[in-house]
Amino acid sequence: MNLSRLDLNLVLALRALLEERNVTRAGERVGLSQPAMSAALSRLRRHFDDELLARTGNSYELTPLGVALRDRSATACDLLERVFSSQADFEPAVETREFTLLAADYGAAVFGAALARALHQEAPSIRLTFQHPAPSVEENTAALLSTVDGLLMPHGVIDGFPYVDLHQDRWLCMVADDHPEIGGELTLDHLARLPWAVYQRPYDAPAARQLSMLGISPRVEVSVQTFQLLPHMVEGTRRIAMIQERLARKAVRSAAVRVLPCPFEAVPVQEAMWWHPVHTQDAAHIWLRQKATEVGATLKGHGPDDGVSVVQGAGRAPGLL
Repeated sequence: MNLSRLDLNLVLALRALLEERNVTRAGERVGLSQPAMSAALSRLRRHFDDELLARTGNSYELTPLGVALRDRSATACDLLERVFSSQADFEPAVETREFTLLAADYGAAVFGAALARALHQEAPSIRLTFQHPAPSVEENTAALLSTVDGLLMPHGVIDGFPYVDLHQDRWLCMVADDHPEIGGELTLDHLARLPWAVYQRPYDAPAARQLSMLGISPRVEVSVQTFQLLPHMVEGTRRIAMIQERLARKAVRSAAVRVLPCPFEAVPVQEAMWWHPVHTQDAAHIWLRQKATEVGATLKGHGPDDGVSVVQGAGRAPGLL
């Protein structure tokens, strides 16, 4: 396709038509009259050789191609908006804009909170928004990254996109403070025999995927969408969970649980910020990545990188393994 011959206004019209499923409302949304929007629909139908909107009674329904194009047109509009809002210069002290990052609760609580504090000091008019990544992030990475400013995620899940490393963390195993079968040490037999609480899927983390190579298939009793729920799903049960040490230091304060070393050499967490290549030369993104690198450097000298692990239950003072 020759993009130079394509009217990009049709992309806006296509999105409005497919989301509104009404010519008049779509025209009002993009500032076109009803005849002008009808003409745009005719051009789109000729281009795709498809009705896109099929009349059913007094309303329109999307054709199968229209359904497929609805999300794609939204992604294309978001990407175009980001391309044409790029800046040659960026002054954080005076700029007013929003950065949106995709992050699981681990990334938002550990790194995101530190980044937000740094931005509060240096760029008081900048707004930072965290959104939970969709389960399809591995399959639709390019589309998701094109609509946001970055993705906080450890290595081992996605690849092929630019990134900056932030900090390392290590995995610990978490059990109830009064677990009837586990004393001061976990074994592989415990991992194979006892029930588990996991984050979404047992093999989302590369360290958890190692278990299959050890011949262990976790018996999952509870699956949750946030790591910070894991202590509450372990408390008062025979369950085991794996949790990052930096988050464990924060999370175990609210539940009667303790953390122990994994009984195998768990692959450490290498947290990174990933972005779409379209942002690479944008001044605002360059500044954001620089701040992310600076904040990540402040985390490298604290917490799990210092070789100290925590054993703690609700209301108890921390101890050392």
